[in-house]
Amino acid sequence: MPLFVLRRLLSFVLTLLATSVVVFAVLELLPGNAAQVILGETATPESIAAMEEKLGLNQPAANRYLNWIGGMLQGQTGLSISYDTPTAQLMAERLQVTLPLAVLAMGLTVALALALGIYAASQQNKAGDVGVMTLSQLGLALPNFWLAILLILLFAVHLEWVSAGGFPGWSGGGVLEGIKALILPAMALAAVQTAILTRVTRSAVLDTLREDFVRTARAKGLSRRQVLWGHVLRNAMIPVLTVMGLQFGNLITSAIVIENVFVLPGIGRLIFQAIANRDLIVVRDVVM
Repeated sequence: MPLFVLRRLLSFVLTLLATSVVVFAVLELLPGNAAQVILGETATPESIAAMEEKLGLNQPAANRYLNWIGGMLQGQTGLSISYDTPTAQLMAERLQVTLPLAVLAMGLTVALALALGIYAASQQNKAGDVGVMTLSQLGLALPNFWLAILLILLFAVHLEWVSAGGFPGWSGGGVLEGIKALILPAMALAAVQTAILTRVTRSAVLDTLREDFVRTARAKGLSRRQVLWGHVLRNAMIPVLTVMGLQFGNLITSAIVIENVFVLPGIGRLIFQAIANRDLIVVRDVVM
């Protein structure tokens, strides 16, 4: 067991190291001069040289990489050019929107997927099963940004139940207003993940229903409902929980598009604005 944990930790460290190299190299290969983009087309050569020195662009790439990694290992992040603020502070502020959004979307995903997956498994090859699988296929096919636009048209434009975008803040608008502003983005994020988890839940439940202990439980006189909720579900949750853990990370990365559709000041919008402003320090720190 200790050897296994040690191998996993070593693999984790090597993965982070490889990721840091890829992130740094990709940003280095971007065309154009970051100092020129920041200062504009009318900037003089002297001002561009001064900005390059401020950004450290006049140093060799290897030195910049080592300085970046060394700072992160010491808990020091870079200074955003656009905001003149440490990237760690920017990320902490934006995570106050992105993390609640991901948690809300995950809650919707789990509630819907477990209910639909168990129902589909209990109705195998019947109309209910076919209907749920058809809906899940549609959920997999729908782009989340397109679904977000449809949700805005229906609930914000026509029904006027919620605002079309923006975030009032947790202190300014209150918790209820904040959650209300995140409901539509969470629904758009949860659609694809619900479709995936529904299929995984259905398959896991069906596989467990074929086990010998299920037949034994039925032979003891337990009803199908008692067996399903009391015995099958607990054993079928192992692969479901594994997928749920992976999905939570996917929800945070998928928020980049959704936050821009709903104009939410989260991590996704931060990195989008950083790319537009050529603020590469923010981009690489957020990705890492």
